[in-house]
Amino acid sequence: MINFLTDLFVATQGWLFDRMVQPVLFALGLASYVEMGFEGIEFVLIGILELAIAYSIMRPLEALWPAERWSGRKAVRVDVLYTLLNRLGIIPLAVFALLAPAFMAVDGWLRFHDMIPQQLEDWLPSLDTHPLVSFVIYLLILDFAEYWRHRLSHTFAWWWALHGIHHSQRQMSFWTDSRNHLLDDLIAGVWFAGLSLVIGVPPGHFIGLLVTLRLVENLSHTNTRLGFGRLGDYLIVGPRYHRWHHALDLPPGKRYRHGCNFAILFPFWDALFGTLHLEERLPPTGIHEDSAEVLAARDDFWLQQKLGLVLLWRALSTRHPGSGAL
Repeated sequence: MINFLTDLFVATQGWLFDRMVQPVLFALGLASYVEMGFEGIEFVLIGILELAIAYSIMRPLEALWPAERWSGRKAVRVDVLYTLLNRLGIIPLAVFALLAPAFMAVDGWLRFHDMIPQQLEDWLPSLDTHPLVSFVIYLLILDFAEYWRHRLSHTFAWWWALHGIHHSQRQMSFWTDSRNHLLDDLIAGVWFAGLSLVIGVPPGHFIGLLVTLRLVENLSHTNTRLGFGRLGDYLIVGPRYHRWHHALDLPPGKRYRHGCNFAILFPFWDALFGTLHLEERLPPTGIHEDSAEVLAARDDFWLQQKLGLVLLWRALSTRHPGSGAL
């Protein structure tokens, strides 16, 4: 069955490349990007599979065991747009097109100077025959880095100006995972891909690591009261755990300066660095919107993108920039 699905995936990728992508690249004089185009199709197909998994599992959870019941889902529509743009590859491929020349130049320079990034297997040769173990180690390293990227996006005022768009959603659902300012997505992409390049993550592992983190993030944003149990909620980031990260308000005396629960996959990063908070009750989500421009952009994609840039400019241009806060 697995071989059949793999063969079907490869055949679909080849058909799309031969019939749709390759002719366009040659017509536009972009033959040098043929290999990138082939890999781009793989990314899009994986995104479609992610969407299918997320919708078939997480939408029923929201319908059967919702954390909140809403009279309407209008506010969710813009998050659906964000998710389609992200998972169908439009935003990632645009970011890839912008970054590819720079990464190719850096990679070429490193190789010219015999500075090829070492993979985990080069440091620990015994892992060469244990790909699952090396995958888990890479996952721990990247998850640690993602914790700090996330925490810093709440710490610096200029970064919070962009990341706050993600938190402004008061009808949080599994679609909310992709609700990000495009510039915030760019920073996250550079952070993740750059570190992967530095530590030598093999191409075969890279897609698997990315998909694992994204599916867990989909789950953690799901509007459901379903939990993993008293112990499970502290072992992996789930809907209850992450909902406190998006909480509209935290109890007095139970609040890290810039929020809580920044972990993406493993909660022990929050426990280790003192940013963990969890209760049985499920809080309302969002941020306190105190301006007309923020309210106007609540459900509008382009207004959100514009507002993020406006707030970014204000944060960078102020004489005494403060830290971001929920």
